Amino acid sequence: MTEDKQALKLLQGYIWHPLEEDVDLADYLPARLEPEIHILWDPMLRAPFTFFDDGTLSSSQKFYQFTVLSFLENREQAEGLIPWLAETLQAKLNSTPPGVGWQIFEDLRDV
Repeated sequence: MTEDKQALKLLQGYIWHPLEEDVDLADYLPARLEPEIHILWDPMLRAPFTFFDDGTLSSSQKFYQFTVLSFLENREQAEGLIPWLAETLQAKLNSTPPGVGWQIFEDLRDV
């Protein structure tokens, strides 16, 4: 990474699946995309909410904090990546097994 690049968060959200399902997200999501885009998912001890809209308890699910970041020269460069990135990740997330859910938002911020 050169000195003229800054770490920027591009997307932020959550991924979850039923506790009884053994899902390895690495089978579906890349850890890195070019140009220098890093995709992270970290297990959470607790869900960020108590239940889903349909009444399902969130405690019945395993939750991951989902973050996508990159080292870019400016915010405009990051904004230009978002549509492609969202489409690429949507295709990857759609390939996950039934029961895997996600909620992901654009979140352009310095890291």
